[in-house]
Amino acid sequence: MKFSTRPYLAVAAALGALACTSPSTTQAKAAPAADPNAPVAKIGTEVISAKELEDFAKGDLKKLDAQYQEQLYQTKRQALDAIIMKRLVDAKAKAAGKSPEEFVQGEVMARVPPTTDAEVQQVYDAAKAQGRDLPPIAQVKETIVRYVQQQKAQASAQAYYDKLKADAKVEILLPPYRAPRQQVEAKGPSRGPATAPITIVEFSDFECPYCSRAEETVSEVMRVYGDKIRVVYRDLPLPNHKNAPKAAEAAHCAGEQGKYWEMHAKLFANQRALEVPALKGYAKDLKLDQAKFDKCLDSGATAAIVEESRKVGNEAGVNGTPAFFVNGILISGAQPFDAFKEVIDVELAQSK
Repeated sequence: MKFSTRPYLAVAAALGALACTSPSTTQAKAAPAADPNAPVAKIGTEVISAKELEDFAKGDLKKLDAQYQEQLYQTKRQALDAIIMKRLVDAKAKAAGKSPEEFVQGEVMARVPPTTDAEVQQVYDAAKAQGRDLPPIAQVKETIVRYVQQQKAQASAQAYYDKLKADAKVEILLPPYRAPRQQVEAKGPSRGPATAPITIVEFSDFECPYCSRAEETVSEVMRVYGDKIRVVYRDLPLPNHKNAPKAAEAAHCAGEQGKYWEMHAKLFANQRALEVPALKGYAKDLKLDQAKFDKCLDSGATAAIVEESRKVGNEAGVNGTPAFFVNGILISGAQPFDAFKEVIDVELAQSK
């Protein structure tokens, strides 16, 4: 009888939608070194060299390499999950005298509770509260039911798979993904001792909601690890956030009067009001020398600081905010405390 992988793929797909990526030291094999002076193009008599091309595309190439390495790891990790799940389900199905398809249907899918009208209403109300223009609930009820049932199926699959692994004492020996270490200059406003064994260089954007969310996690990291952590904040305003560059300048202007972090907190607390008049209002709230602050902001005196940080972030391959380099190891996005703990604990153990 030909074996079908469909039940495993169905559960694996459900699990994959819930999985979070974990940072690897796996590196693609380097291509043979090319002559950096080799010409790659000519404009009349002017030559563009391979080195000039590499330097110009450095940031984008790093982004692509990081994405490839993480996708490579995730493909392996998902395949490993599928193998483990196949073996566990096969054993359970055989013991129950059922096919794998029948067993998965009976143990997982058939046990997903039906969606109630109250759950449909809750999803509908939440979407409306976010400003979505929706037709009457009766017209979208079936779509919402399918969505809720899918979420429940994913949760049921995850819970069942976790139980199978726990009962079988499964141990994952594949090393977790860790982004390759990079040298990123720790230059900018900082908190924590300069001698701390862990330096976190954070690239962020005052208009980015995920960056605001990450502020609490960073504070938790500093509370838990104390003087073992130094956090350096660097600006990387994204092109689609028109007020972010000036907001970053405002923070540095406040820094000239010794209140960088106070302005930093103000900006994140007021992300939807970062126009220049509002920035000047925050300076007034912080009791800064208003004339000095206004002159700094209007003249763009700190714009070069912001631009330098943006350039460093782009060259490091940062393609979104927030991005954190923990002793040079990238943690991308507003990750939970445990994502930082995993990297920090290893780094501290290695520093002893």
